[in-house]
Amino acid sequence: MSVYKPFTTSDIIVSPFKVNKSFTFQGAAALTGSGIDRFIGKNIQSTLWISGSNPTGQISSQDKFLVYRSIRELYYSNFLENKNGSPVGTASFNTDGTITGPSYTPNYYNYLPNTLNANRFFPTGSNDEVGVISIPSNIFGENIKPGTLVYETEGISYTDDGEGGLISASLKVGDIIYEHGITTLTSASNNINSFTTSSNITCSFESTITLYESQYKCTIRENEFNFPQNPTIISSSSNSGIMFDFATGSYFTPYVTTVGLYNNNKELLAVGKLAQPLPLSTTTDTNIIINLDL
Repeated sequence: MSVYKPFTTSDIIVSPFKVNKSFTFQGAAALTGSGIDRFIGKNIQSTLWISGSNPTGQISSQDKFLVYRSIRELYYSNFLENKNGSPVGTASFNTDGTITGPSYTPNYYNYLPNTLNANRFFPTGSNDEVGVISIPSNIFGENIKPGTLVYETEGISYTDDGEGGLISASLKVGDIIYEHGITTLTSASNNINSFTTSSNITCSFESTITLYESQYKCTIRENEFNFPQNPTIISSSSNSGIMFDFATGSYFTPYVTTVGLYNNNKELLAVGKLAQPLPLSTTTDTNIIINLDL
């Protein structure tokens, strides 16, 4: 029979799974060398604002006011109802038919890490500042793994609570946007300058990426592949097709050592090597499972 056998749809299973990789950076040079940048955002109050007049960032220069407004718009626009921070403003539908509350639904999408009732604080006073750490996507992958980020500078430790909160001394002082690789320090009680400019730093976290494992089930029926493909089974060097006597007996069965995966054009795409030769059964089916991680 042919050496090729097509798969059926039930023979192929594609399963996604997430993998993580740990990163640790020590010192400002290691941070910037990996592409991790740090910024200060500032709520500058001025009637005449000149672009580029308040630079911030160790790798790419940005304007402090633009950083402040970008962070506010992207991650805190639903949480600005009072100076101490607040949950997202929503309305309550009362039993008497009345509606109380500022809005029916949240007005903006602020990239929350879960469905818990979030409470985010963002300083809105004149000249208030926020600290921002930006990790590039080629390092964190799809997202930072929740609960893995640790940032230490000038004797102060900041940790990830696993729910999107940045914790220091048991207090929430900022937020982590896992899917954007953004960490913000919004508490006025912390030193924004040391958070964003200090050289004495250690930063560690785990990245996340999804791999897809393709599983191929190669089924060999008891009456299939019963003729060996190895040319050394031929007894003559003249390619007469005559096999050695031991291979012509009724009890002889071929051994499988290699499985090849081909496309529809019979082009070899992958080769699977067995750890040891596998004898084919003449009474039952033989299944060989091939796993490919892509």
